Amino acid sequence: MKSLALIAHDGKKDEMVQFAVRFQRALANWNLVGTGTTARLVIAKTGLNVTGLKSGPLGGDVQIANLVLSGQVDAVFFFVEQMDVHPHDPDIHTLQRICNITDTPIATNPATGALVMRGLELANGHS
Repeated sequence: MKSLALIAHDGKKDEMVQFAVRFQRALANWNLVGTGTTARLVIAKTGLNVTGLKSGPLGGDVQIANLVLSGQVDAVFFFVEQMDVHPHDPDIHTLQRICNITDTPIATNPATGALVMRGLELANGHS
């Protein structure tokens, strides 16, 4: 089974937790990986099994990009805070670029995330 990746900037972590609660039943059918704090928050609120990687600024975004490149991730949910400057912007852009190159869905907000989840559910025979 492949994985879904969960990432959220600090200003979007609450939205990611709400998203994980909303789609908890569907997410439970996937291997989940997430960057540091995002993974811990989702686990604490939902009890989902999320493999925690490094935090984004410490290389977590790059770890997920590597998983995407190796074909181990079906979709990335990366809720981005557009109004802040991030010191690891090159890593963020690398992950987005890798998703585009590999044709891997990347949802950068909850509305797009919901559409991707619905598409994954349909593709896997769940409605």
